[in-house]
Amino acid sequence: MVSPHNKTVSVRSPATVANMVCGFDVLGFAVREPYDEMRICFSDTPGISIVNEDDFGLPADPQKNVAGAALLAMLEEVEIEAGLTLRIRKHIKPGSGVGSSAASAAGAVVAANHLFGNLFDKKDLVRFAMHGEKLASGVKHADNIAPCIYGGVTLIRSIHPLDIIPIASPELFVTIVHPQIEVRTADARSILKQQVQLKDAIRQWGNIAGLVAGLLQNDHDLIGRSLEDVLIEPVRSILIPGFDEVKRKCREAGALGGGISGSGPSICMLSKDAVTAKQVEQEMKCVYDRLSLPHHTYVTTIHPSGIEVMND
Repeated sequence: MVSPHNKTVSVRSPATVANMVCGFDVLGFAVREPYDEMRICFSDTPGISIVNEDDFGLPADPQKNVAGAALLAMLEEVEIEAGLTLRIRKHIKPGSGVGSSAASAAGAVVAANHLFGNLFDKKDLVRFAMHGEKLASGVKHADNIAPCIYGGVTLIRSIHPLDIIPIASPELFVTIVHPQIEVRTADARSILKQQVQLKDAIRQWGNIAGLVAGLLQNDHDLIGRSLEDVLIEPVRSILIPGFDEVKRKCREAGALGGGISGSGPSICMLSKDAVTAKQVEQEMKCVYDRLSLPHHTYVTTIHPSGIEVMND
């Protein structure tokens, strides 16, 4: 039984890039920006109250909100003597492809766990937060949730049972462009092929293994050669205007490589230095300016620790 007190816990929950091009549902990393801001405290009102302090129009009903779904799963395993009030100010636009739903779900359970005195470990928190991802996409997956909670790059070797491996990685610079269209994760999953050719699967396995080895060995050339997706990107890229041109221009500007962030429409490219990352940003802007498509860009780095607790 957790007794209520007057403490408020505030967190910053970062955006994440799922898949890392070739690692569909098994690889992901956290970035320093953008991030959502969340605050949680005990309340005299029973149950979970969600207050959305932004203009995205997300539901306040906990059963229909990904943060609420994660908290409800958590509360099945801990008894509290009061209600909870969760305030969310999102800066990660829903449907952007950089882990908006994961930031909400993971941020909520990390903040609540801190409020409860850290009863659960990180793997438990991932397990709870995946209930939010299921609400958002219809499928429990952890390639956004895990890096959000663990920080850095994570490998999700298995969901059943849950097996998460943090991967040490070199300092890489991340450039993201978010064309202002929405691609719903559930829709992006629905168009994927359910069967693939063996030769394509073999090529994809080689790329995943090469990418992990490249990260561990700080081998930029190997990372670049491995940032290739022959299974998912050819299907999903048709949903993103200008994708092929953006990718080509960014590689010409010196990016190691990249591709679709999560289910899109954001596109993420990795570079070995800040100067290249800024040049990549300019190429992204040029493409979408020419297409007259509004867009946002970020030049950032991999976040080593993920969700940050701002105060007790």
